[in-house]
Amino acid sequence: MIVEHLLEMIVPYITASLELIGVAIITIAAVRGIFQFFENGFNFRGDDVAIDFAKAMTLSLEFKLAAEIIKTVVIRTIDEFIILASVAILRVVLSFVLHWELKSGAKNVDAYCEDPEELATDPSQNVKNIR
Repeated sequence: MIVEHLLEMIVPYITASLELIGVAIITIAAVRGIFQFFENGFNFRGDDVAIDFAKAMTLSLEFKLAAEIIKTVVIRTIDEFIILASVAILRVVLSFVLHWELKSGAKNVDAYCEDPEELATDPSQNVKNIR
C-alpha cells in the first residue's frame, strides 16, 4: 500500500522528466540541423544533416518510450492500458522506421565514398572535381 502510493506520487515526475529530455533532444537537434543546413549552403543532396537529425529523433523516441513503459506501473483501467499500448506501439514503429532510414542513409554515403578515410572533417581539405 505504501509502495503503491509512493509510485503514484513519483512516477509522473519521472515520466515527465524523461519526456522533457526527449523534447529537448529534438529541439536541440532541429536547431543544430538548421544551422548545418545554412552552413552547407542549402545543399539538399547532403545526407549528413538528415542522418544527424534522424539519430536525434531515434534517441528522443527511446526516452519517450521509456517514459511510456514506466507509466505502465500506475495503470488502473483497461482503457488507460489500451491508450498507453497504442502510443508505445506507435513509438516503436517510428523507431524502426528511423533505424531503417539511418541504415539506408549510411548505404548511400558508402555508395558515394567507398573509403571512409577520403572524407575530411574540413571540406576545404578534400575538394574533388565532381563532373
